[in-house]
Amino acid sequence: MNTQETINLPKRPDRLIDLKKEFNIQSNIQVKGFTSKTKWVPEIDHAYVFDKATTLSILAGFQYNRRVIIQGYHGTGKSTHIEQVAARLNWPCVRINLDSHISRLDLLGKDAIVLEDEKQVTKFVEGILPWSIQNPVALVFDEYDAGRPDVMFVIQRILEVEGKLTLLDQNTVLSPHSGFRLFATTNTIGMGDASGLYHGTQQINQGQMDRWHILSTLNYLEPQHEFSIITQKLKSFKSKKSKEMLENMIKLCNLTRQGFINGDISNLMSPRTLLTWCENYQIFKDLQISFELSFLNKCDELEKPIIAEYFQRCFGEELNDFIDST
Repeated sequence: MNTQETINLPKRPDRLIDLKKEFNIQSNIQVKGFTSKTKWVPEIDHAYVFDKATTLSILAGFQYNRRVIIQGYHGTGKSTHIEQVAARLNWPCVRINLDSHISRLDLLGKDAIVLEDEKQVTKFVEGILPWSIQNPVALVFDEYDAGRPDVMFVIQRILEVEGKLTLLDQNTVLSPHSGFRLFATTNTIGMGDASGLYHGTQQINQGQMDRWHILSTLNYLEPQHEFSIITQKLKSFKSKKSKEMLENMIKLCNLTRQGFINGDISNLMSPRTLLTWCENYQIFKDLQISFELSFLNKCDELEKPIIAEYFQRCFGEELNDFIDST
């Protein structure tokens, strides 16, 4: 991360946000955002539907400098929710996926060979964490419960609101910017995964969990909200026939989600998968082919009979490819 780019970032929030206009919610919370927009601000999705409780949690994180975790099943839009709030506040936002490849050095920085005056020299290159903490940036840790232990202890240093970051290699102590915010998304609640649904997740140190101020749970959208999103994004789903088909597509999505929660299948249809299915239907003009290409081909062979049953229950017809394969 180029620290010289900090000159393009705003210093402090300077615009009062109309929550009714921006998020369609009523609240006594007064939230400020930025007037100017930088390249670090996510793009606004005007069709996005906000969950009130989750939105208020995120807004409290921005306004009152609360550390906020959003927990929920995959595909519920946890990270997108934070990004869409940041987009409407014009708040710079950076996401980091805490997969097994992210190391302590990736976060803090490391020595690297760079060119200076046409000569190769070894120089410390700052990581994403020192850059973020010194700027009005919302830092989002995705898959927080999958982070490596060495990475998690680095994060623990900055979980305190006034928590300073010590760079031992540089003999430097960094104080957080007044506009620095910290968020995380997680599939579990820090106790590990007893269900077996999320391999690679692990227990989080409870001393660290105590440093998070707000934990909000985000569930899947209500059917009418998913319906509204698709019809806003895809103008071709306006006829009576296509709307009836979309309603059944959403029913099928919810059957896969409940089947996933019950442990019957190992994959589910997220709102993003639903949108992909609808877009592919526009291309192929065939419900079954677009379903196969959008979701069925991702599923385990042993689970396809269950999914075929879901399809038959929603549309009253058998999956042709499934019949041929059996």
